[in-house]
Amino acid sequence: MSTMKAINEKFAQIVRDYPKENFKSGQAAVEYMEGSTAIYRGIPVACLYMPKLIPPDAWAAFQAAAATIVGILDKVIQKYLDDANYRKLFPFSPRLEELILTEAGYPRLLPIARLDIFFNEDDYSFQFCEFNADGASAMNEDREINIALSDGHAMSKLREDYEITTFEFFDSWVHEFAEIYKSYTRAVKSPRIVITDFMEGATSNEFIQFQKAFRNAGYETDICEIRDFIYENGKLRTPDGRQVDAIYRRAVTRDIMDNIDAIPAFLQAARENAVCFVGHFRTQIIHNKAIFRILRLPETLSFLTEAEQKYVLAHIPETSRLNAGEFDLREVCQNKDDWIIKPEDLYGSRGVFAGVDMDADVWKEAVESSMNTGYLLQRFCPPYKSPNMDFNASPRPEIAMYNNITGMFVYNGKLQGIYSRAGLKGTISPFTNGMTLASVRISCTETHKQ
Repeated sequence: MSTMKAINEKFAQIVRDYPKENFKSGQAAVEYMEGSTAIYRGIPVACLYMPKLIPPDAWAAFQAAAATIVGILDKVIQKYLDDANYRKLFPFSPRLEELILTEAGYPRLLPIARLDIFFNEDDYSFQFCEFNADGASAMNEDREINIALSDGHAMSKLREDYEITTFEFFDSWVHEFAEIYKSYTRAVKSPRIVITDFMEGATSNEFIQFQKAFRNAGYETDICEIRDFIYENGKLRTPDGRQVDAIYRRAVTRDIMDNIDAIPAFLQAARENAVCFVGHFRTQIIHNKAIFRILRLPETLSFLTEAEQKYVLAHIPETSRLNAGEFDLREVCQNKDDWIIKPEDLYGSRGVFAGVDMDADVWKEAVESSMNTGYLLQRFCPPYKSPNMDFNASPRPEIAMYNNITGMFVYNGKLQGIYSRAGLKGTISPFTNGMTLASVRISCTETHKQ
């Protein structure tokens, strides 16, 4: 049994041994979350009771996985910027390509990302699911869920033998943001920073937490609706007329392109490199799900090292366009559990269909209706199953087996922490009743080691 599986099983055994105490703790956690700042699309985020406990060897595996893929993605971004022929592989419009090719003013190609994987806790093997760039979120979910569960019975019992450390996602990002800004060609000594998005769909409570962290570090920081900026005389300003020096961009590129005519000031500032945009539009190169198909193409493998080529083929699932003539329709329909279809550029698991979740006729209809519409066909990776409990559904739930997905938050090229979700279906998202787990690092205390 792996170290990670063993320690998570130990937590489950504590729950089995002390059901009364843990039922009380589980109900308290649900009550806390219902009144917390972890809100997604107006609804409190639901959490499962058992956390994801990450021992040192598993953490080392995550670090290695993140470091290797970031190095590969950096090469892909740079190749796109340098090679017009390579750019033809990507499904970007001329207007988006123009924005991607504008000057960023700093060398870091991928400032922030959440890289989602299906991680096998038995042997630490994994497959990538998707790459989220500038709009990567859920830091506040993890913070609130850890608060909700920190004083629970099982967690308290585990602390008798182990040191438990939560991940810190706010002050650490401020530090890395500042490091990136220092390398910006037009940096000023005391920059005014603005966090921006289309606010009707934003995780605004999370923005407030980041704003507090930036302000605590001494940076004047505001939150601004992306449509409301003013651009004049080479300066980007907020509606009150104050100049902006740096942007923490949370608006995903798909939303920007869908509203491109509504944000002229923001886009003009980007085109003229008037402000430090963290991140820049070039992150869309790896954010679009077409990257999974492109990574496995000879045109990409040719500029990777032999070790990187093996890594891609081992950890990036087989992916093709869901276009007529590019895949075997009969084989895909007959073996539905082996496949999943995804839109190239939506987020939050919208429009994702896993054959394992559907009967044969519905799956066939989903595949046929999605053909030639910007969808991808991808080999399905069965998620790892682990025990957990859902106190949102019952005050005395049974332990059940849940599918898992793991997000690796990478700040300025370094792994900062883990974000865990689980659900009962093949796709794990709020739209399929997926729920969040607390994620923590765990190690033996000195007393326990002896």
